[in-house]
Amino acid sequence: MAQAQAQAQAQAQNLTRDSLAYARETWRTLEPYHGAVYFSPEAAGRYGELGVDARTGYFASRSAALGAASAEVVIAAFYNFNPQLVRRAIPAAWEAATPQQFTAARLAGIDATLRRILGAEVFSPAMARAAELARTAAEVTVHHPQGRPLFAAHAALSWPSEPHLVLWHAQTLLREFRGDGHVGALLTAGLSGIEALVTHAAAGDVDAGVLRDSRAWTPQQWGEAVQSLRERGWLDDGPDLALTEEGARRRAEIEHTTDRLAALPYLTLGPTACAELRLLARPFSLALAKELLPWAVGRLNEESAGERAPRPGTPDSA
Repeated sequence: MAQAQAQAQAQAQNLTRDSLAYARETWRTLEPYHGAVYFSPEAAGRYGELGVDARTGYFASRSAALGAASAEVVIAAFYNFNPQLVRRAIPAAWEAATPQQFTAARLAGIDATLRRILGAEVFSPAMARAAELARTAAEVTVHHPQGRPLFAAHAALSWPSEPHLVLWHAQTLLREFRGDGHVGALLTAGLSGIEALVTHAAAGDVDAGVLRDSRAWTPQQWGEAVQSLRERGWLDDGPDLALTEEGARRRAEIEHTTDRLAALPYLTLGPTACAELRLLARPFSLALAKELLPWAVGRLNEESAGERAPRPGTPDSA
């Protein structure tokens, strides 16, 4: 493993377009497997048993690995939410239950969801092999926690024992590893949390209203961010939200930086093992997406017809 990590680190110094493509595609194929927890009725029910609503449960369960963090720490780590929304959830959540209880509730919730939707597949050889590959990739990341606080907190949690939960935990680590790197790229580009969302919407992947409302930004705050980005040359002055040529170039730089910072675990696996992991995990992700994340179904169906060029997609929409 040490030799593989050393080789991957050497490769990371001279990343090719192809290597970034297979790394990104592997993350994107598995992302619905992790993301299902945010839309899981079973997880929401577990948070309810602790005395909080689903939104408070989201903030508490995802940040619980940090301990009883303050609202300011969660605002910093999650990056793109209206601070007032976070402050309505944190630290009140810690009065309802401990971080350890929220962590356990999250795992129990996704366990129930995976068992319900995937059925016997949770016991399949394909699940066991996918879990093995994903864990191999994720375990590379634990040696590189510097500058990635949310990832590092999750990496310190104990691994579950059952393969379907090993796969989920592995993708959680890979997702937060990428996400912390993405936050660094956004900061370097000079974008605030709300401005990152505006540029994400302008790139055309996610509806602006969905991004604005799910993060609880007001129309006035959104409009002020749009105006600021127009004045700085990121957005054009037309009636529709659209990136300028300069804005598109800078957004592409953010995507490239994010891909580069997230590539190490996939380079360690290599293209053949990454392709195997995508093939094994895609049916699981598709089944979860069909019920919980319908916007991801089209992309997964496209991927099932063969590998394709990467498209923009980052934790701005997380």
